[in-house]
Amino acid sequence: MFRYGAFALLLAFECVIHLSRGTEVTVKDKDDKLCLYANLSVNFSVSYMASENKSALAQFELPAEVTSNGSRCDNASSTLKLNFGAGHSWTVNFSVSGNAYRADSVTFSYNLSDATVFPKSASTDTLSVTVRPHITDVSMGTCYSCKSQETIRSDSVNQTLWNVLIQAFVSNGTQSENLTTCAADLPSTPTASPTTVAPVTNSTVAPTTAPAPTLPTPTVGNFSVKPDDNGTACLLANLGLRIGVKQGEKYQEMNLDPNVTRASGSCGVNSSELVLESNAMTVVLTFTNDTKKFRLQAVNVTAKLSSGVTFSEANGSLSLWEAAVGSSYMCNKEQNDSITGRLNIFTFNLQVQPFAVKKGLFSTAHECPMDDTSILIPIIVGAALAGLILIVVIAYVIGRRKTYVGYQTL
Repeated sequence: MFRYGAFALLLAFECVIHLSRGTEVTVKDKDDKLCLYANLSVNFSVSYMASENKSALAQFELPAEVTSNGSRCDNASSTLKLNFGAGHSWTVNFSVSGNAYRADSVTFSYNLSDATVFPKSASTDTLSVTVRPHITDVSMGTCYSCKSQETIRSDSVNQTLWNVLIQAFVSNGTQSENLTTCAADLPSTPTASPTTVAPVTNSTVAPTTAPAPTLPTPTVGNFSVKPDDNGTACLLANLGLRIGVKQGEKYQEMNLDPNVTRASGSCGVNSSELVLESNAMTVVLTFTNDTKKFRLQAVNVTAKLSSGVTFSEANGSLSLWEAAVGSSYMCNKEQNDSITGRLNIFTFNLQVQPFAVKKGLFSTAHECPMDDTSILIPIIVGAALAGLILIVVIAYVIGRRKTYVGYQTL
């Protein structure tokens, strides 16, 4: 009996520790009973235009003092709305699906006329961005718990959440002591240690580590980003993806499994982003548009290695996968792109279109040089001509040498 009591006390203590930080909010129903609870931390990074047509970056956090006007909850849906500062708000909409609930959207509204947060802003408008967080499959009657950081990116706003504890549907006015923990907080599955070959006759011979098996070609996944659930795709990507990472002296490759990968992201005029997230890795691909061509400008990879170590590497100054805006980029053959000295990405059967997608379909493809067989013809002809010229030069030199020897004999 004591063991079960101690376990319940431990859960309660865990909640107390988790609740001791961040912004804490309670929402009550019409009967004055608790129906929604939240305690979380959020950081905002907002790109905006300042005076003299210069770009500026505002970074601030969700304050502890907020109001919850506009929040509500019922049996099927609930809304958490946090109002703060001079006209800013952060809103999360939740819905129930069977025996679980999820966060459908996060809407962040920010007032550019707030000179304290946005000094010298060229605009005084109030703007909003709506994105989808990875809060899904939360069992009813439990709190969603995630201590790890989750960054939700959009065209001009990044929102980083951590130390999150939310129960969007509280039953009978009593907050649950049970938790649904996010995947990022779960311990990684331990991997078996490499097998060794035992010495046969000489006991002084060191055991040899068995070679790592060769990875199969990654499965091709079909990914898309939509502005909302009912909208048409604004970003399309089909690809098989493998990452190669170097941690110290060790090198490891991992395939992205599209069957357990969640795709999200954002579409903008000048920048679009594709986020591919599984329990093993998160890959963020950022594309830019200069009105004539698009390219892959940034790659950010976080992965859980077989050693249990979390690997993270990024490069924001790339120029890969270029194609004209209004077309797609295609490369069926394997591509190996070096992102940093510690990170490579390998793509197979790649086709991507991050801008100007019409009717949810790929436009005409710009093929990579490896796929474009038309360039082989001039290469072959040039090689043949070079070989012919080399043969003529050699024959000429040999002929001249024989003639010179003949003159010497006479």
